[in-house]
Amino acid sequence: MKPLALAFLLITTATIGAHAQTAAPPPPENPPGLQVVKYSWSKERIGWEGNPFSGPVENFDQMRVRTRNEKRINDAKREGNAIDLDRVTREAKADAANVQELRRQQQPPRYGFMYKVSVRNTGTKAIKSLDWDHVFFDTDTKAETGRHQFTGDEKIAPGKQKEFSVFVSSPPSSTISVHKLQKRERDTLGESIVVMRIVYADGSVWQRP
Repeated sequence: MKPLALAFLLITTATIGAHAQTAAPPPPENPPGLQVVKYSWSKERIGWEGNPFSGPVENFDQMRVRTRNEKRINDAKREGNAIDLDRVTREAKADAANVQELRRQQQPPRYGFMYKVSVRNTGTKAIKSLDWDHVFFDTDTKAETGRHQFTGDEKIAPGKQKEFSVFVSSPPSSTISVHKLQKRERDTLGESIVVMRIVYADGSVWQRP
C-alpha cells in the first residue's frame, strides 16, 4: 500500500526495524465501528548523507577561533616558554572541542521517523477521514513523553482495513536521537494510539469527548 499524503500537527518536541508494541496503560476505548489493528514506528536514514558535501562548513567565528589559537601556539613556541606553551595548547584544545560540538549541533538530522497505524472499519458507514494521536510514554513511570497528531484522508468502506503512514523528521520523544542510532533507545519507550475524530462519508462526525 502506498503511503498517504497526510496533514499533521506536531505537538511535542534504510528502516531500522518495526517496534514491538510495549505493554502500556489501557488506552481510551476505540470509537464504535472502528478497530485499531496494529501500529508501529521506525527510524530511517535520511538521504542527504549520500552527498559528502552537504554537511556544515566552518563559519567566520569558528575560523577566527581556530586562527587565533594557531597564532597563540606559534607565538608560545617562538618564545620558548614551556609553561606558556602547555597552557596555550590546553586552551586551544578546549576551544577546538567547543567548536566541534557547535558544528555537530548545526548538522541536519541524520534520521527521520515513520509512523504507521492500521485500522478496520467494523461499522456500517464508510469513513471519509480519521484523526488520531500517536502517544509515547515511559514504561517505568507511565508518564507521557511525546505525542504526535495525524490526520489521514482516505475512504474506508465498511468491513475494510486501511494502513496510514507518515514520515516526519521529529522523533517520538526527546529521548530519541535524530543524529545517531542508539541501540537501546526503545527500551523504556511505550506507545499507544488514541483515535480522536472520525468523519463519515455521509457527513456525520464522531468526536472523542
